[in-house]
Amino acid sequence: MSRNAESTAFRSALEVVRGVEPRVADAIAAELADQRESLKLIASENYASPATLLAMGNWFSDKYAEGTVGRRFYAGCQNVDTVEALAAEHARELFGASHAYVQPHSGIDANLVAFWAILADRVESPALRKAQARQVNDLTEADWFALRRELGNQRMLGMSLDAGGHLTHGFRPNISGKMFDQRSYGTDPATGLIDYDRVAEAAREFKPLILVAGYSAYPRKVNFRIMREIADSVGATFMVDMAHFAGLVAGKVFTGDFDPVPHAHIVTTTTHKSLRGPRGGMVLCGPELADQVDRGCPMVLGGPLPHVMAAKAVALAEARRPDFADYAQRIVDNAQALADGLLRRGATLVTGGTDNHLVLIDVSGYGLTGRQAEQALLDSGIVTNRNSVPQDPNGAWYTSGIRIGTPALTTRGLGAAEMDATAELIHTVLSQTTPGTGPDGAPSKAKYVLDPAVAESVGKQAADLLTPFPLYPSVDLG
Repeated sequence: MSRNAESTAFRSALEVVRGVEPRVADAIAAELADQRESLKLIASENYASPATLLAMGNWFSDKYAEGTVGRRFYAGCQNVDTVEALAAEHARELFGASHAYVQPHSGIDANLVAFWAILADRVESPALRKAQARQVNDLTEADWFALRRELGNQRMLGMSLDAGGHLTHGFRPNISGKMFDQRSYGTDPATGLIDYDRVAEAAREFKPLILVAGYSAYPRKVNFRIMREIADSVGATFMVDMAHFAGLVAGKVFTGDFDPVPHAHIVTTTTHKSLRGPRGGMVLCGPELADQVDRGCPMVLGGPLPHVMAAKAVALAEARRPDFADYAQRIVDNAQALADGLLRRGATLVTGGTDNHLVLIDVSGYGLTGRQAEQALLDSGIVTNRNSVPQDPNGAWYTSGIRIGTPALTTRGLGAAEMDATAELIHTVLSQTTPGTGPDGAPSKAKYVLDPAVAESVGKQAADLLTPFPLYPSVDLG
């Protein structure tokens, strides 16, 4: 698509929206302006291509399409079948998976599909068999009681939150924590790295039905071959949530023992983050779980979102191009350059660096909580998010860490020199910020003091840093 065509497409779309609700059109335009001006370092965010964005705004949004390709509960889904089949084909080829399910609306939905597919495959229950055979009306109250007890009494072993795990891996605030009897494995207190011997010990003691690997804030590779061996040793199903690093797998930065697809029984992911697609989820698996996975709708999903599946097909097609591998490698190169720049300036990093797309700063070395650091950086035009560190004394709300990532800035074209300059800006803000006090004069974990002149200066430097790397240069809203 030409630059002029992209500008025309987005201008025209906003003009149509403005004719109905101008405040929505204004908010959309303002969001683009904000993203263009912000140094976006949130590890879970990226910038989808214009083609991907445009694929979501169309008539597919008007279709119901429960079921799977060729087996829908609604008529008139032939075009939905086309885009879903294309998205699944691109996913299989990109990741080397035998089966791909592209309907999940989010990473949480993808995980729920995987959990229930595993339960349906592994739990021996006459009541479950009746339910799977759609003989639900034949289930007695005793059947339902037995089914709830059997499915809600299974065990899951996953990474602890403070070590970098995710809420959807069996923690109470999420439905997964109510579905499973969950236990966590952490990291070595001295290094912050996964201790595979301790994971194996926990698995032998706990004997989980599901062993989950994957993370949202662990800055290193995971050896999935070893994790599969641990799962096999206790008869567990091995599941990997690669939502954060799917782009690094797609781009062949993570291969061999560090590519989860050849080792896991089932893999879930989002399609945004490092994969640079639309917001959504996906499940990859072998043939033994394919039938159960394909029951995701109506098992746990509502109607599929055909317009988002169309965008997934576009983004996955983009990820199969040779230049995506270069992009994926630059994500890691930039993360390591950013980590090196912070270390040289005296910052404390969890695990001492990174192998992937993210860096976790322990801001207690600056005398701050994560919440104070997050807000001070935001005041200065640097968008991050607070995050727990291992054995975090400040808990999950205030935290002691800041998580930063490089997928978005790498999409804009920034490189190692800009990462070093970014490290300088981050260090300047954190070193110039001090904790504030509450109304009673006691130290506050939320309030902070930062000279507005420092925030303004850093914000201007951040904007200047981004000037040579315009966001969506082909889109001019006029």
